[in-house]
Amino acid sequence: MATTTWMSRLETTTGERVIAKDPNLVSCSQARDRMNDTRPPAYSIIIPAYNESTRLAASLEKILSYATIRGWDAEILVVNDGSSDSTPEIVRTYSEKNPRLKLLENPGNRGKGYSVRNGMLHAQGEILLFSDADLSSPIEEAEKLFAAVAMGADVAIGSRWLQSHLQTQRQPLYRQLFGRLFNLLLRITLGLQFKDTQCGFKAFNRRAAEAIFPLQQIERWGFDPELLYLAKRFRLKVVEVPVTWAHREGTRISPLRDGGKMFLEMLAVRWNAMRGKYAISRPPQPPSS
Repeated sequence: MATTTWMSRLETTTGERVIAKDPNLVSCSQARDRMNDTRPPAYSIIIPAYNESTRLAASLEKILSYATIRGWDAEILVVNDGSSDSTPEIVRTYSEKNPRLKLLENPGNRGKGYSVRNGMLHAQGEILLFSDADLSSPIEEAEKLFAAVAMGADVAIGSRWLQSHLQTQRQPLYRQLFGRLFNLLLRITLGLQFKDTQCGFKAFNRRAAEAIFPLQQIERWGFDPELLYLAKRFRLKVVEVPVTWAHREGTRISPLRDGGKMFLEMLAVRWNAMRGKYAISRPPQPPSS
């Protein structure tokens, strides 16, 4: 295992296939043993959370249960974005019995993009996944993204539209229309040729995470296109993966209220690139053979 410092692992990657006999899929007893050592986990699961007290407990139950069943060598990081409800207390309660679960606190309400970046910069895993707190894509679908990364992708993004029949509950029509328009503008403005950039279910290998997230500037809803733009800029391999997905009531993003802000954030990505905000001393290196 490579050393665990942030920069010393820039050129490392996993070569495993995510299948039942994979070395990262350990037995439950092995998983408990690893909680007591200092080795980095195979997987990090980041959950941004803002006032999620009504659904977070159920989501944590599902994630922790599935991680145990599958024997994942994983840590789960919940990033509290300045919640005014019992979100942090729920995480603390679960973490008392589940050492793999950790709570991170933002300095106030900073936005989903900030929360994801905060989680990614603190995560120790070799494959790092972020998921919405409502599990619009079930945690079981993470297997698909882990497998894509294990097969050579630097970034694997869940897609609701590659195989739209996998959507078990569609968004309202007005949200679908907003999403299609935003996708078209991204293709024109940032050259992102993906069917779905906004699904809150994305995985990164460590070298990709270490290249992208220190440079992330967008802190609110428009951060996903920035991540993919940086991946494209650094010539990282991005794979779009069809996933099961269901619309959940209670989503906080509003096309009318937030659509204009997301458009401005999209333009900000282009402006940041022109100003050299995304410059790095050297591009991320491919894994050594």
